[in-house]
Amino acid sequence: MSNDGDPVPARGGATDYVGRIHWEYGPRIDSDADPGEVVWAWVPFEDAPAVGKDRPIAIIGRTEDRRLVALMMSSRDHDGHPDWIAVGSGPWDRDGRPSWVRRDRLLAVAASAVRREGAVLPAEAYGRIAGALGGPVPGRPPRVGLRTRLRRLVGRG
Repeated sequence: MSNDGDPVPARGGATDYVGRIHWEYGPRIDSDADPGEVVWAWVPFEDAPAVGKDRPIAIIGRTEDRRLVALMMSSRDHDGHPDWIAVGSGPWDRDGRPSWVRRDRLLAVAASAVRREGAVLPAEAYGRIAGALGGPVPGRPPRVGLRTRLRRLVGRG
C-alpha cells in the first residue's frame, strides 16, 4: 500500500481496536453517528499508521468508553474473500456499487472524529456482520449459553 495518504486530521480519526463490542443497531440520521450507520472518518493505513485516508466505515456498536466500533468499507470486489463480508449497495456509495466490510480489523472512533453521516446500513446487512462476528442479529433472539440453559432446566435461573 502506498504511504502517500493524509496525516491524522485535527478532529482525530479511527484507531485499531481490540476489546469488547457493545452491540446495538439504532440508526438515526440526526447528525450524530449511531450504530447501524455508514459514516466517513479518517482511517490509518496498516503499514504506515501516521497516514491514512478518509473513508466510509460501518458503525456496529460501542466500546466500554462509548466510542464507536466500526469496520472499514470498500467498493472493491472482495467476493469470496474470508476477511470481507458483503453488505450490498446503498446510498453511501454515490455510484451504487456493491460494498464489503473488512471483518478482521476492528476500529474505534470518537463521535467527534466522524466527518459526516452517510446512510443507514440495512438491518439485514448489519445482521450479516453481527452473525459473522459473533454478535446478536437484529430480529433473532439472543444466544443463550449452556450454563444459562442448564440453570433454567433445573429451575435456578
